[in-house]
Amino acid sequence: MNDDPLDVTPKLGLGTMGIEDPDRIASAVELGYRHLDTAQIYENEGVVGRGVERASVERADLSVATKVWADSLAPEDVLASTRESLDELGVGYVDLLYVHRPIDTYDPEATLPAFDRLREEGRVRAVGVSNFDAEQVAEAREILDAPVAANQVEMHPLYRQDDLLADARRRGYSLVAYSPLAQGEVFDLPEIRAVAEKHDATPAQVSLAWLAGKENVVPIPRSSSDDHLRENLAALELSLDDEDVARIESIDRQKKLFE
Repeated sequence: MNDDPLDVTPKLGLGTMGIEDPDRIASAVELGYRHLDTAQIYENEGVVGRGVERASVERADLSVATKVWADSLAPEDVLASTRESLDELGVGYVDLLYVHRPIDTYDPEATLPAFDRLREEGRVRAVGVSNFDAEQVAEAREILDAPVAANQVEMHPLYRQDDLLADARRRGYSLVAYSPLAQGEVFDLPEIRAVAEKHDATPAQVSLAWLAGKENVVPIPRSSSDDHLRENLAALELSLDDEDVARIESIDRQKKLFE
């Protein structure tokens, strides 16, 4: 078992929102994905669990993450809903449990000790947050006994999260990048296309390689087919040089897709 829930090889996870076929999960694992990300609000934890069960890879070699939704962040709801998540997933523990969003029933002083309790009980190996800014991460770090292992946030070439990445590196947590392809918008960016043509790669691979090449960043693209699963994983074989990175980071417009 890995000591760090995000110490996975290769450095690319699978976002599972919208995936309803356990065989897609099993295929991803067989192809080499080792970090699987789901959430209570996705209503597919059972799908992910069945996919893990069908794959030939040992559970201890996988990193499975889920998130507690905003309406279940009162302490007793954290405990109850997480136990339900474990039942749905068919596992005895998750490697990483997130606060999905710091809204609605989220009360740092009340919510976060429940995450510590789950960790102490062995139901959760590590605690994460999602959609937090640096100030909210700092507050969570002060309250939690457990370290903040990760902050899952929107991150792609149109929304680079430079300040938050600097904080992650300074404080020693990972940024897990959701929507790393900007909902497909990276496909039409001339800077991305130019780098893709240079390397005989796809724009998706360039975006993922750019993210995965950053220290403290783990992109989690989702995929609708085995072909895309393979294509995304092959991004880790793409080596971008300084000129490529500079071209990608010369994109002078920023666009946040999720509020």
